[in-house]
Order: sequence, then C-alpha cells, then structure tokens
Amino acid sequence: MTGAGGQLGLDLLEAFTDHDVVGMAHADLDVSDEAAVADAVAFHTPQLVVNAAAWTDVDGCEEDPARAHRVNALGPWWLARACARLDATLVTVSTEHVFSGPAPTDGDTPRGWTEFDPVSPANVYGRTKAAGEQLVRQTLPRHHIVRTSWVTGARGNNFVTAILRAARERDHLDVVADEVGSPTATRDLATAIREVAVSGRYGTWHRTNDGYVSRVDQARAIVELAGIDVEVRPISGATLTRPAARPGWSVLDATHATAAGLMSLPHWRDGLVRLLEELGELPSPGGGAGGAATPPGSA
Repeated sequence: MTGAGGQLGLDLLEAFTDHDVVGMAHADLDVSDEAAVADAVAFHTPQLVVNAAAWTDVDGCEEDPARAHRVNALGPWWLARACARLDATLVTVSTEHVFSGPAPTDGDTPRGWTEFDPVSPANVYGRTKAAGEQLVRQTLPRHHIVRTSWVTGARGNNFVTAILRAARERDHLDVVADEVGSPTATRDLATAIREVAVSGRYGTWHRTNDGYVSRVDQARAIVELAGIDVEVRPISGATLTRPAARPGWSVLDATHATAAGLMSLPHWRDGLVRLLEELGELPSPGGGAGGAATPPGSA
C-alpha cells in the first residue's frame, strides 16, 4: 500500500488488517520514481496494490504542474506497469476534481457526476489525476479507480480540522457558499475501497458518503456539533484569491456502484459525527467532551 502515512492510508491499513499488508509512506517509496516503484513491487510480489499516494495540495499543484504530473499521473502509471508484470490488481484513488462546470441535470433536477460523464478538469490537480486514470486504464485491465470527494479524517489536515482551529481563534468565519460536494470520512472510504479491492469488479467507481452540502453549511454543521459559538458567514468563491479554480459542483453519483452490489455509504453528517467523536470534539450533554450528539438537519 502506498501513501500509508496519510489520513486515508492510515485508515486503509486498519481496513485491511485481515490481509498481509505492507504499508509504505512517502519516506519509504516515492511513487514518482519509476525504478523505485518497480523494485518495490518486484521485491514484495503483491497480489494487490492500493495506491493512496497523491499530491492533493490543489494550489500547490497549480504552481508546480511538473511535480503534480510526476506524482498524480506518472505515479499510478508506474504502479500499473509494475502490477502488469506480476498480473497483480491495482486500486488507485482519484478525485471529483476531474469534473468541473455546473451540475448535470435530469430534467430540472441536479444530479451527481457519474462514472460515465466525460471528465472536464478545471485545474492542474484535476488534469493530472485524470491523466493518471487514463494511464492506468490503458496499461492494466485488473484495475479499480475509486473517485471520491472532500475527504476528511482524524489523522490529517483537512476542512474539518481547519474549521475547528479557525473557529477557536476568530469571532467569525467566512466560508464559500457556491461550492457543493459530498464530505467523505476516511474510515467509511477505507471500508468502501477494501470492498471494491476484493470484489473482482474492475473499472471506475464513485465512493463518497451519501448526501451533499455547501462548504458554508458544512462549516456550520462542524461548529454546531462541536459546540463552538462562532458566526459562519457565506461568501462567494470568486472573492478569494486562490491559484487554482475549484469545481462548483463536486457531487459524485453512486448509482452505478450500489446497483452493482456495492455498499451504500452512510450520510455525510453521520461520518462527521463519528469524525468529531474520534477527534474528541463532541461535547457531552453536561458540557464535557466525548458525549453523543444529534446531527443537524439536511442541507
């Protein structure tokens, strides 16, 4: 398993405890180094490789596209080539950033992006992840590409931990209201990836927590559940100075996965409650930490 030191990789290691797993963090294996990847795969002779390594700094990718391509496009390709030599299976994690533009619709009703919608990345991160997907598909028949969105875990820096820090330092938070997605807890995602990895159902899958929410309403849910009294104010993403464009609609549709017999993931609010509990951020009814809480209403 690559990327084993990241927030998703750490939960993946726990999801695969019933397997003989070798976890490799970036310090152990740089997936952008073709020779190192080939040597590692040849040495360990795995039947399955799970690639959780990526450069996910969206703005950093925009400012260093060559590095982004090496990690996000060539990294999965080197792994696919190495797996092909052993007839091994590869699972690689991708992103909703391969899509951009307004929400697709069924009539007048917005829907999530499906595995069969054409990709249209609006930033370097999305373009390099889309390239990695294409290289894997053309190299290794025995592959699973798992797209996900708005990933949050207890052992990493992400939107939830950033909002918690900022909420305790400021009297108000300005959060974008025109970006909508499906926040996905790494523990739920790791379980879903494990299910896909052993399913024998090769191809591309969308795996996120159920439901969707705007960034500003996600932030409101975080501070409400954590019991932090802070004003959360909506702003437009256009008012922020950021090197990379963000998708306005980051909702992925899971119909294909569930129709094919894969599990339905819990609602994003349930994942958030469990994440805050793991972080020790849920106030008890008496005001202490660690108690249960009722999720806020749907966005």
